[in-house]
Amino acid sequence: MGEEEKPEKKLDVYQCTLCGYVYDPTVGDPESGIAPGTAFEDIPEDWSCPYCGAAKSDFVKIS
Repeated sequence: MGEEEKPEKKLDVYQCTLCGYVYDPTVGDPESGIAPGTAFEDIPEDWSCPYCGAAKSDFVKIS
């Protein structure tokens, strides 16, 4: 029979609550070694905002 289609995982967008930087998983953060397609949840805990240096915990999901 046919192969089952797996639902595509939606990659959520997160925003820094301190400076407004938006982490878009389709773009990633190549300058910090985060490849495009990397979900926010999969970013190392010691990653920080590339604009203001805020901790990963200072980000909120916006979509």
